Amino acid sequence: MQRVLVVDDDPEIAHFVAQGLTAAGFVVDQAASGREALALAMSGRHAAIVLDRMLPDLDGVAVLTALRAAQISRPVLFLSALGTTDERVAGLRAGADDYLAKPFSLEELVARIEALLRRPEQAEPSGSLSCGDLTLDVERFIARRGARLLDLKRREFQMLRFLLERQGKMVTRGMLLEGVWNYRSDHDSNVIEVHISRLRRKVDGDGEAPLIHTVRGVGYVLSTEPRS
Repeated sequence: MQRVLVVDDDPEIAHFVAQGLTAAGFVVDQAASGREALALAMSGRHAAIVLDRMLPDLDGVAVLTALRAAQISRPVLFLSALGTTDERVAGLRAGADDYLAKPFSLEELVARIEALLRRPEQAEPSGSLSCGDLTLDVERFIARRGARLLDLKRREFQMLRFLLERQGKMVTRGMLLEGVWNYRSDHDSNVIEVHISRLRRKVDGDGEAPLIHTVRGVGYVLSTEPRS
């Protein structure tokens, strides 16, 4: 069974989440502080982490930053009372894979964790993908734009790969949600917009021809051809 770490300093919420995940078939560890969470998460035993934003010692963003710096790439879902669009965007930009605001539905939380953990069954293709001077080494998890190494988080790498595999073709938000997040509907397209914006800033540097193009109201195209 897959193991999930639940981090929340509210014992009632932590117990509620742990019960729901246990009923869904997960093994659950709990932490009530940022430092305790780091100590547990550094073991690398957990398939996913449910992380509160507001903790008594280290806040959730600090915990996530430390995990990513330590190359712990497990999916992280922020579960927080900070539910405004700005707070959600800040959490996603900090490296979270998903964000769910309190109050929340336990069924939705479990479904989101299951979606984060779902992996395609087909084997990973070898080799690299490219578009113009953009190259993606799938096996070594390396992305470059010309001589410039791109510092991509796991979800950004997955999105860029998805776009590269369909370069020159329209990719809708729904396609990205299903292909990268394993969501079956376009219920949270803001997640896509946040990640695309962050990815574009890394791929399309100053003075470089844009490769990621937005087709307003439809989706995105990765191409060396300029679009009006």
